[in-house]
Amino acid sequence: MKKTLYLKFILAYFIFGVFSFIIITTFVPNMTRDHLIREKAKSLYAEATLIAGTYASGLYASETDLETVKTQLDALSVYMGSAIRIINPSGRLVLDTNLPLNVEDVVMIEGFDPTVTQGSYYIVDRFFDTFESDMLTVLAPINYNYKVRGYVVIHCDLNDIQKSCNSLLNISYITLAILLLLSLIILIFFTEFVYVPLRKITHATEQYAAGNMHYEFQVESDDEIGYLAACLGYMASQIAGAEDDQKKFVANVSHDFRSPLTSIRGYLDAMLDGTIPPDQYPKYLEIVLNETERLTKLTNSLLTLNNLNTKGMLLDWSDFDINQVIRSTAASFEGTCRQKAITVELILTGEEMLVHADMGKIQQVLYNLIDNAIKFSHHDSVIRIETSLKKNKLFVSVKDTGIGIPKDDLKLIWNRFYKSDLSRGKDKRGTGLGLSIVKEILNSHNENINVISTEGAGTEFIFSLALAAQTEEED
Repeated sequence: MKKTLYLKFILAYFIFGVFSFIIITTFVPNMTRDHLIREKAKSLYAEATLIAGTYASGLYASETDLETVKTQLDALSVYMGSAIRIINPSGRLVLDTNLPLNVEDVVMIEGFDPTVTQGSYYIVDRFFDTFESDMLTVLAPINYNYKVRGYVVIHCDLNDIQKSCNSLLNISYITLAILLLLSLIILIFFTEFVYVPLRKITHATEQYAAGNMHYEFQVESDDEIGYLAACLGYMASQIAGAEDDQKKFVANVSHDFRSPLTSIRGYLDAMLDGTIPPDQYPKYLEIVLNETERLTKLTNSLLTLNNLNTKGMLLDWSDFDINQVIRSTAASFEGTCRQKAITVELILTGEEMLVHADMGKIQQVLYNLIDNAIKFSHHDSVIRIETSLKKNKLFVSVKDTGIGIPKDDLKLIWNRFYKSDLSRGKDKRGTGLGLSIVKEILNSHNENINVISTEGAGTEFIFSLALAAQTEEED
């Protein structure tokens, strides 16, 4: 069995992990860094604007001295963790919190251009080569008397921002690892509730394909997979049952054909080799004739069952008087009943009772039921055939007072070739197909048949028939 499904799922999980790692390590750092820079620049620009409007503007308005502003900005620089400068438009450095205040030495920033931000309020570079590494820089103009007197410039080391970025990235990596570990739960669930049951089902189908229809397996699940497993097991059990029935059918057919053939061959061989004298020929020829009749009856029964089991079998539907069919069928057993002193009692509803069915096949049902009743009835007994109307259905009952059917055999009497132990001793010539034929015929009519029996007291078979439309209207 190829284990491709599980490997595909593992591969998909691996690809998911790899792509997640690539995305986290490739796109997230840049996105996080850019976001932190924008947020930091926004915060620094707000501070620079506030300084430009207070301390710096006061300095240019001569409202405060340079030392006071230096002291205030030094404290603010420590609090912010950033360097604060005041630069004139010419590039002259007025004040730098990283340097001591020295008015005598003039420090110029070569190439200073306040428009370097290009419409933004921050830049990321070495700020005209005044730093050895890139810095986040914001510029806020200092306005006095409607003129730009200078600029408040705040520098933040990108290493500090990178540290914050790394902290957030560590959180992202830990989150990714947790998600990958949690996603293992999906893999475990898939393995336990999908893959393992599917392997059981696949192995079972391989066993069934190999002919082992008795292989049993179990999937404890209430979902579609459990339902599939249950259906597959049920299908296999039905096929196994059908195979067992077929083997039993073949064995029974072989046995029932072999017994009369063996008898016929034995008696004929005995006649030919002189074991049976000529004066006894009539006796044994009668036995041979009876055996041939038994074979003929068995063959006809098998053909009848084969026709009944043919899919799409056509019935010769018609409206007919069931009372007349019962009378004529019962009359055909007059000779047999006379030999056993059996009385057939008819209790029929109305003079005429029309039903809708195949008359020939219903007559065969009656013939088989009456034939069985006579076979298993005692001498000087009564067989009662009765009809009754219930809920637009006609029910026909054939009841005898014979040997009855054992309770354990009641569910088996419809099986082909089945004979109870009592019937085997009572009826040596039966084929065991009569009740199977009865069941098949009534099933083809979508009707039912039931049996009520007490061992030693008798048996009653009751089957239903549909009333003819004319009879229903009269009711």
